[in-house]
Amino acid sequence: MRVERMSNEKFKIFLTFDDLSERGLSRDELWSDLPRVHRIFSDMMYDAGTELGEELSGVLLVQVYLLQAQGMLIIVTRSEPIDMDDEDDYLEMKVTLDESIEMMFSFERFEDVIQAGLQLHRLNVDGGSVYHYQDDYYMLLTEEDVWHLDDDQVIALMSEFASASAATSHRLMEYGKTIMDGCACKTIHHYFS
Repeated sequence: MRVERMSNEKFKIFLTFDDLSERGLSRDELWSDLPRVHRIFSDMMYDAGTELGEELSGVLLVQVYLLQAQGMLIIVTRSEPIDMDDEDDYLEMKVTLDESIEMMFSFERFEDVIQAGLQLHRLNVDGGSVYHYQDDYYMLLTEEDVWHLDDDQVIALMSEFASASAATSHRLMEYGKTIMDGCACKTIHHYFS
């Protein structure tokens, strides 16, 4: 579990699927076993508060984004505490769940981007976008790019060349440099095979 402060009232938590598994939670249980998910989220908020060096109380707005290859990104916003006769340890979480339809992978070298693109093209993937941001390269694959493949197959192939990334496509489009937009695997095959 990685915790990062965004502002005084907001922080984010990133959990890999291994982190979720260690906490005894599977991807499917997120949508079905709500009381158990709530208990685990309460424990995570306690751990996050400890890591941030503060006690979390009051109302927390918790937005959970399930990322296809990476794990889970949780954005927590502290709201004004509700006055309940000065009960300091009162904690209420309002949780919303959303599932991302994109996979983001981070590469240290452009050569690895080329190798991954060539492998994906052999599996009839033409799409994908490539970005450069803060000394790393990123490949974004959407559901439309890999509709004919099993997600686990794509993740296994990409793990040979890249790491799953919590970076969002919105951040890369705004702050990064677009290298290939939309047809990355086809472009890589055309120029590098």
